[in-house]
Amino acid sequence: MRPMRSYFEAPDPYEPAPGDPPAVFLAGGITGVEDWQRRAAAALGPLGVIVLNPRRREFPIGDPAQTPVQITWEHRHLHLPGVLTMFWFPAGDSVQPIAMLELGAALDNPARRMVVGADPGYPRVEDVRWQTRLARPDEAVHSTLDDTLAAVRARLPF
Repeated sequence: MRPMRSYFEAPDPYEPAPGDPPAVFLAGGITGVEDWQRRAAAALGPLGVIVLNPRRREFPIGDPAQTPVQITWEHRHLHLPGVLTMFWFPAGDSVQPIAMLELGAALDNPARRMVVGADPGYPRVEDVRWQTRLARPDEAVHSTLDDTLAAVRARLPF
């Protein structure tokens, strides 16, 4: 039996194995917004899930070779079978275009399990609400990080 890790941060790869607990990918704003991923990981970790966090503690922004590493990590982990994707769009001035792109792709895939949240102070909150409503009429868009995390807990299979 392999030792169990429950937290994976880009660029460390997660390789799913039979018997692993559910995995949650923390999708959403990174650049220019608070580190909400730390709070989310701390809330989800005790539940016994695997947390996949694209936000690095130290991103080497001056190294252009890291851009494809980061994007490849995110793409791979977002598309792992069975992963529950938690989208959170925090308040602030940043629109987070990559997160919006990822949300659009996820909304168009009915097999993707997801929970969506957008702070009322997010500049494109109405875009998130309308895109979600049109693609998945039964999917709520939560307005606080705590409510979004509660919805994640409710969707976990235990």
